[in-house]
Amino acid sequence: MDNVVNKEEMTNQYTAQNIKVLKGLEPVRERPGMYIGSTGKTGLHHLVYEIVDNSIDEAIQGYCDKIKVTIKADGSVEVEDNGRGIPVDIHPETGTSALEVVMTTLHAGGKFSKESYKVSGGLHGVGASVVNALSEWMEVEVHRDGKIYRQRYARGQKVTEVEVIGETTKRGTIVRFKPDKTIFTTVEFDSDTILTRLRDLAFLNPNVTIEFIDERNNIHRTLHYSGGLKEFVSYLNRGEKTLHEVVYIEGSVQDVQVQVAFQYTDSDTEEIISFVNNIKTVDGGTHVTGFKTAFTRVVNELGKKKNMIKGEPFRGEDLREGMTAVIAVLMMGTPQFEGQTKSKLGNEEVQDAVAKVVRDKLTDYFEVNESVLKVIIQKAQQTREAREAAKRAREAVKRKSSLGASTLPGKLADCITKNLEESELFIVEGDSAGGSAKQARDRNFQAILPLRGKILNVEKSNELKLLKNEQIRDIITAIGTGTGDNFDESKLRYGKIIIMTDADVDGAHIRTLLLALFYRYMRPLLENGRIYVAMPPLYKLTVSGEKPVYLYSDEELKAKLASINGKRYEIQRYKGLGEMNPEQLWETTMNPKTRKIIRITIEDAEEADNLFEILMGKDAEERRGYIMRHARQLSLVDLDV
Repeated sequence: MDNVVNKEEMTNQYTAQNIKVLKGLEPVRERPGMYIGSTGKTGLHHLVYEIVDNSIDEAIQGYCDKIKVTIKADGSVEVEDNGRGIPVDIHPETGTSALEVVMTTLHAGGKFSKESYKVSGGLHGVGASVVNALSEWMEVEVHRDGKIYRQRYARGQKVTEVEVIGETTKRGTIVRFKPDKTIFTTVEFDSDTILTRLRDLAFLNPNVTIEFIDERNNIHRTLHYSGGLKEFVSYLNRGEKTLHEVVYIEGSVQDVQVQVAFQYTDSDTEEIISFVNNIKTVDGGTHVTGFKTAFTRVVNELGKKKNMIKGEPFRGEDLREGMTAVIAVLMMGTPQFEGQTKSKLGNEEVQDAVAKVVRDKLTDYFEVNESVLKVIIQKAQQTREAREAAKRAREAVKRKSSLGASTLPGKLADCITKNLEESELFIVEGDSAGGSAKQARDRNFQAILPLRGKILNVEKSNELKLLKNEQIRDIITAIGTGTGDNFDESKLRYGKIIIMTDADVDGAHIRTLLLALFYRYMRPLLENGRIYVAMPPLYKLTVSGEKPVYLYSDEELKAKLASINGKRYEIQRYKGLGEMNPEQLWETTMNPKTRKIIRITIEDAEEADNLFEILMGKDAEERRGYIMRHARQLSLVDLDV
């Protein structure tokens, strides 16, 4: 029976003792997600970026041209630069060293002073102090004015005073820290993730050399790109067939500096990467809107003027298919972001500045380089024709779906319930396993869709090819939502979509192909936690006199065998789902009371995007390099996406 408390009693219980006052950096440790986004991998790596961004801010001002980032063998990180060094003199308001103020106080730093930093990525003055608060320990060493200063901290609290430990002819700051394992779900840094961020910064700052060392894996990279954004675009397009040279334009409007580089390939995808003050804006923002609007207008106006465009002007998405672009903005004043993690820019004045630079500079460029304009228009015409064909194909699929269950895929064994949150769709590898699953299922709420072989690789196919593929068409029709711009989650037919494949290399490949399909064309299903992966057992162990048990890994089998005390036993190794009879399949993999399933989520959409591109894209050399780097960590090719 519920306990009911009346409002008067609640009021009496709510006193001053219930008010908790958080001091210093305590709020950060209480609510770390407010400051770094999450306590998972994304938040963990954000710690490194915050410290590196401080060094980059020194580089923007012209005081730093070398940055060194090292992941130590013990899991700690060291970031060293040759900038001016954090001030160590006494702060007039606090009476303590400026170094201590910066490292132990929220909203304290040089970014608030326009005399110190005209442009910076650090927005709220919380970066270094937040990293300190969320670290088991931190040590800062400052080389400045001929002396070496050092101070140590533990979980945001100073352990030592600022002390002089030697003399030096160098200048700069060295920050060492170890993330607090009581805060984060993992404290294992991924070298590829950090390398990607450092590489971006090296492209954006062609006068800076960034050195990266991972002592755990014996990795050593030196990143320096004198070609800047042009070289960045060429790097992004490696392995692709390009249609023209990289176009680069730049200009300034009042306090906003704008750089844009772009190039077209024969691919079907659009890739626009954007930055403001060296901070990557994953979700774009006003600078990207300004670029898109101005680009579409310039190409359509000049195309009409030069009689290159027949008929209606092109839509923006038609003009951008096959485009790879990098937009970098440096602005004075305060960038307005969505949260401290800085994912989307909101400054309206930046949109106007970018649009003006693109409009003026691109018009001048196309007047001189008419052949590039012609290539872009020809590509857009092909895109428009393919889009219209894909639209007709989508409408055909939609017509079939709207006619009801009679036009659902013939292989689909549908369930009885119409309650979305109760229903489950199993996408099963192979007709044999599909047959067993149909017999094993509870037909009241479980539907089965068998697949024959591997589906189309969506990374190497456009939407038209996708919709012409029978297996993918069956999946789309069964799920009911449509794809891409026409995705409508209100038409979803199943609350859970469960991928059920063999526990081998081929099964992992099929699983990755299906996840790529959902990621590219039905992403809300992933974002809303609708996609799951079934975990079939690897072994059935029968010990004399005991009930058989199912084991899901070699480690589980080893542990179980160690506990049977010499009894006779029999091991059955399942090579595939088809080897299980319906009763076993139900008991181990489909029964909600006993099964193991993993919900697939996207903590960092961009990281997942990069992984799919590496593993499923056209660049075989990059794919080989990734697999070689991670070979020791992988079980078969069972990648955690």
